[in-house]
Order: sequence, then C-alpha cells, then structure tokens
Amino acid sequence: MSENHYRSLIKAVSWRVTGTVDTIIVSYLVTGKIKLALSIGFVELFTKIGLYYLHERVWNRISLGREKPRKDYEI
Repeated sequence: MSENHYRSLIKAVSWRVTGTVDTIIVSYLVTGKIKLALSIGFVELFTKIGLYYLHERVWNRISLGREKPRKDYEI
C-alpha cells in the first residue's frame, strides 16, 4: 500500500499552512514585529513544503513498520 504523489502534496501543503501559522506567531512573539513575522512565515512556507514532500516520498519507499494487507479469503 502506498500513497500517490497528489496525496503527498496535499498533505505537505496542509501541514505547512499549520506550521507557518505557528512560525508567524512565534516570530511575532520573539521580534514584536508583524511584518518581519509574516516575511519569515512566507519564506519558510515554500521551503518546508518541498522538504516535507521529499520526506514523504522517501518514507513511502521504506517498508519499516508497514504490514501487508491480509486477504479475506483465497480461492
């Protein structure tokens, strides 16, 4: 069982949006500057989507922790 590229990409984007909101909040709390926080969040949004996508594709090729689906019956 494996995931297709489209699913990995959608997961990467949804996770990064969540992560970027967190980064913007943390950046704002550290710097106190919303413009700087937004620019930090914007840059990391795109770099980390790519990194997550590659990470997912590599892990999709590794069988560690996966079980093959059991057949309900055999003829």
